[in-house]
Amino acid sequence: MTTETIKVEGMSCDHCKHAVESALTNLDGVSTADVNLDAGNVKVDYDDNKVSMTNMKEAIEDQGYDAK
Repeated sequence: MTTETIKVEGMSCDHCKHAVESALTNLDGVSTADVNLDAGNVKVDYDDNKVSMTNMKEAIEDQGYDAK
């Protein structure tokens, strides 16, 4: 299991938090996603044999946020 923190721009409320967490946890290989609105990031635990950083960033961007 790998843990990474992804910077996410544009999140400001609980809806944003839920949208990003749901988009990530729906990916095969992501076990947890925990958004920190104050820090503007999401901590993700995932299996790097099943999902890539690119996949996760695309899932975030599909929700309308900028993943860095």
